[in-house]
Amino acid sequence: MRSRIFVLMLVAVMALLAACGSPSKEDVMKKVGSKWNEAKGYELEATMEIKTGSEPRVYDVVVWHSKPDFYKVNVTQAGSTESQMIVRNEEGVFVITPSLGKTYKFQSDWPTQNSMPYLIGTLSDDMKADKNATMEEKDKTYIFETASRNNHKKVLPLQQIHIDKKTLLPKFVSVMDENKDEKIRVTFKKITLGVEHKASDYHVDMEEIKSDKKPQSTENDKAGMKYYPNLEWNGTVLEEETVDVENGTRTFMTYGGGDKEFIVVQEPASPPNDLVPVSVEGDPVDLGFAIAALTENSIRWEQDGVAFFVASSTLSADELITVASSMRPENSK
Repeated sequence: MRSRIFVLMLVAVMALLAACGSPSKEDVMKKVGSKWNEAKGYELEATMEIKTGSEPRVYDVVVWHSKPDFYKVNVTQAGSTESQMIVRNEEGVFVITPSLGKTYKFQSDWPTQNSMPYLIGTLSDDMKADKNATMEEKDKTYIFETASRNNHKKVLPLQQIHIDKKTLLPKFVSVMDENKDEKIRVTFKKITLGVEHKASDYHVDMEEIKSDKKPQSTENDKAGMKYYPNLEWNGTVLEEETVDVENGTRTFMTYGGGDKEFIVVQEPASPPNDLVPVSVEGDPVDLGFAIAALTENSIRWEQDGVAFFVASSTLSADELITVASSMRPENSK
């Protein structure tokens, strides 16, 4: 009898130890969410590799965040001085492109509805939002697989968030397509929690944004450079029309013949304005090579001195982003 009681007690102790050694998905999510979201602020440095083009592109990312909703994100292409910055302060959301000498102002709730793999707070929200999220343990890492809520979720619907067991901080995030092929990887190099910047640190100073660079629209226009959508949608046809404008030509490309109907307009970008931000309608969307402005029926952005505009009454927001993302610079070569 005593031996039986001893065996039962031993089994109970072993079960308790096993339970203590293997926290549930919910336990880890709660701890992670508490640590990532309850800090007054943070700073982080990361690298982002985008593999959706013909050649991978690598960017250095620096993020400042102060509660409740101040952000400063600086993205610089590795080996280049080209950069873009997204700032959210009490006045709104600003997208700053020094090489263009331009600042755009959005009235947007970014990043509330636009999860970004380099913003740890939105990653935590992704984990909570997906009731079907899974967790596995591997070596010293918790690996969460969740649905993504980023602007590219239609073509990149999945992500794996690798979290260090000891620090409960993310090590890297892998954003994947439906076949689980990695298309974006964000690797966190340094994360410092508890850093709180003053509101003035998020001020957008137009004097600091002035650029000596001039738009390249004239050169691009003379060379006949056009970026065409690189899509596999059946039934689309192209009609192209070009008209002269003050600083070059404006091209209209109409796609139709099926359910996917849209128009692409491209023209030389307007000259920079160093004095005031340009107000734009919509939400900022990171295309990987540029920040675009997305509305219900259109998306617009600038790249290499050319202004692009895609509009449709039949495409969804995800499909508009798909068209814009397919017009990456290497497709024009």
